[in-house]
Amino acid sequence: MQKYFGKDKAKDKFRKRIYDYIIRLVKFLGVLPKDQVTREIIAQLMRSGTSIGANYFEAKSASSRKDYQNYFNHSLKSANESKFWLNLLFDSNLVPKVLISECQWLLQETTELANIFASSIITMKGQK
Repeated sequence: MQKYFGKDKAKDKFRKRIYDYIIRLVKFLGVLPKDQVTREIIAQLMRSGTSIGANYFEAKSASSRKDYQNYFNHSLKSANESKFWLNLLFDSNLVPKVLISECQWLLQETTELANIFASSIITMKGQK
């Protein structure tokens, strides 16, 4: 993981925040019940949740400003999709009571990450 952290402390802090979020998401998904419905949601949420970080980390090696912005757009879309799946798990009462607070934390963090990506995209568009 060390190669993803460099000289920009603000970016490093955000990278670490995303990485820690994904670790918590993976652990959360790993302990959910594995009935047929939940397995499908877990698979979707695993893809969308990890895609948030994968696209953000990939942006580091973007070939152009437009390419960089596209990675942020993909991260935002993945965060929005993840919010949907987390809400669906929660509202369908598929989350065991002992995991409700973790689900709520993940939902809040996903929302905050989405807001950061949205704000960053707006800033990038204004800097053309």
